Amino acid sequence: MAGLLSGLEAFGLKGMDKVDDIYDKAKKEEEAKRAEEIRKDPVLAEQELLFEKSYTCPICDTEFKSRTVRIGKAKLIGTDLDLRPKYETVDMLKYDIILCPHCGYAALSRYFKFLTAPQAKLIKENISASFKPMKEEGTIYSYEEALARYKLTLANAIVKRAKASEKAYICLKTAWLLRGQGENLKKEDADYDKKKAEIAQEEDEFLRNALEGFLSARQAESFPMCGMDEVTVDYLISVIAMRFEQFDISSRLIANILASHTASPRMKDKARDIKEMLVKQIRENQSKKGKA
Repeated sequence: MAGLLSGLEAFGLKGMDKVDDIYDKAKKEEEAKRAEEIRKDPVLAEQELLFEKSYTCPICDTEFKSRTVRIGKAKLIGTDLDLRPKYETVDMLKYDIILCPHCGYAALSRYFKFLTAPQAKLIKENISASFKPMKEEGTIYSYEEALARYKLTLANAIVKRAKASEKAYICLKTAWLLRGQGENLKKEDADYDKKKAEIAQEEDEFLRNALEGFLSARQAESFPMCGMDEVTVDYLISVIAMRFEQFDISSRLIANILASHTASPRMKDKARDIKEMLVKQIRENQSKKGKA
């Protein structure tokens, strides 16, 4: 049988008629083997989604690289009630902080470039003057490393006198990160229950601060806020308020969403779900008080 490329001798190309693998089977087999290795190794799977992106620090003007997730590579598999996004094989939250290893300036990616001269001065005086870089271990960020980066980011936001919404958003994302850390603890560890409880307590602390910050921002700032419109912020506040049994706040904001002319049908459906949960929780609380 003639080869796929037989007859090319007319063009002066000899030996091409012996080529019978136009799809490079060896390469395909190697790629399949690599994919199987990644599937079995969570660290390798996360590493495959990362790359080093270059940034120039607006504080010290130094260029550095920070790990980030390749756009479109991580697969979204769902969201929590309070809108925490969950991705397959990687917790994207671990990589949303940009930290200059030279001066200690740290911010959420959406805020990193936006600094006023007075804010830069405050960070230089209160962060950079005593900053010591943390040694990074491994090729991915552990939850402990990511949490330290978030806390440094909150310190930067406090020092530079950031808006309440920015500080609230940092607290919210830190709480989400802690939730992910709790979900990824190994149950076979001896101190699993203790560690789980400590993480849950810290998550609640950050969520309470997020609630306080968003309530303050809602009264003093304009929308969009942290990339969210008013309906989304109201929904977020209502969910967190319900968690801490601040039912009056939650009920009022859910009512606003249901009466809104700008809320999407999907958001109104989510608001109805929250309303049902609110009614149930309020009844349960009243029942407990009646038995007390």
